[in-house]
Amino acid sequence: MARRAGRSFRGRAGLPAGAIELRPVLLGAHVSTGGGLVNAHARGVEVGAEAIQVFNQSPRMWRPTRWKDDDVASFRELMADGPIRSVVIHAVYLVNCASRDSGIRSKSIASLTHSLQMGDAIGADGVVLHPGSTVGEPHEEAIVRVGEAVREALAESEHCPLLLEDTAGAGTTLGRSFGELARLIELAGGHERVGLCLDSCHMLASGFDVRTADGIERVMDDCFSIVGEGRVRCLHVNDSLTPLGEVDLGALVVGAFLSGPRFEALPAIFEGPGVEGKAPTKADMDRMKRLRRNGLRARKRRA
Repeated sequence: MARRAGRSFRGRAGLPAGAIELRPVLLGAHVSTGGGLVNAHARGVEVGAEAIQVFNQSPRMWRPTRWKDDDVASFRELMADGPIRSVVIHAVYLVNCASRDSGIRSKSIASLTHSLQMGDAIGADGVVLHPGSTVGEPHEEAIVRVGEAVREALAESEHCPLLLEDTAGAGTTLGRSFGELARLIELAGGHERVGLCLDSCHMLASGFDVRTADGIERVMDDCFSIVGEGRVRCLHVNDSLTPLGEVDLGALVVGAFLSGPRFEALPAIFEGPGVEGKAPTKADMDRMKRLRRNGLRARKRRA
């Protein structure tokens, strides 16, 4: 993971369900970087987050943004001692490392490389990447192109992890199964910097049995068996474009995600929309804290 003095956010892969010591997930929110990184940190503090996720540039534009050196330095000082204990970057939505179009591929690799370099600069715990889409091209050729692109981006950056996000299983997207994610890691050279960001809503949409705490445990058993322990390094805890725990997943399931032994100490990011129908607010973070607390109580009862 990214080097930050005295802190490690890697969960204890394979921790048994009955473990006594609890190191809860870091509850996080996606926040805007409008006005710079220091402002993004302040937004995270304002809503009561323990982790934050940011875009390093406009998510729907190729033009890169480079944060100013003094902004980066001030942000790192805040991260060293403040209540925000983890930051991850989300790569822009335009990136498609699976594309055979030379223009799209070149821009995708350049954007991903830039994100990883910015992750190096701010001490991020990872850059979250949607693996891409075949866009109707042969699956194996497309997935090989992703592996090549990831290797190239890693070679042009230093230590920031790259976290492949599981996808919702629709259309021609890549990363819909643990087997496919394991194949992507293999094609990326099996590099230790390559990990996963698991999205609760995507997992549900892809048919994973994540509607109960026991179901989540079984799914994670499969994940570790197929992908390997230590690869899961971030969570997206979302619920079908609604406030957390109100529709598909339900409060008990969200609580199980936020208290699961396989996810301890990992950043768990809520992307929204929140209770106000927009970006996460303090009310959303307070709700996450209640759900995590309830989940931990339920976990202790099951132990």
